Amino acid sequence: MSYVASEEEAREIRRKNADWNFIEAQKPRIREAPKYCVEKGDLYIASRLAGLKVEEFNELRIRAGIPNAA
Repeated sequence: MSYVASEEEAREIRRKNADWNFIEAQKPRIREAPKYCVEKGDLYIASRLAGLKVEEFNELRIRAGIPNAA
């Protein structure tokens, strides 16, 4: 399996498992970070978008149902 195919598979897993109602209920700045995490799988950048520490964002990721599929 190529890198591109495995990234697309991981993205699809994150999309299917994410709690989109929870994500959409967040404040705008916080809302965009989980969306970025779903698409790119990058917790560090997503945490910076949200203005949170990586550990804090990881807790948000778990509450949003986004698996750590990389």
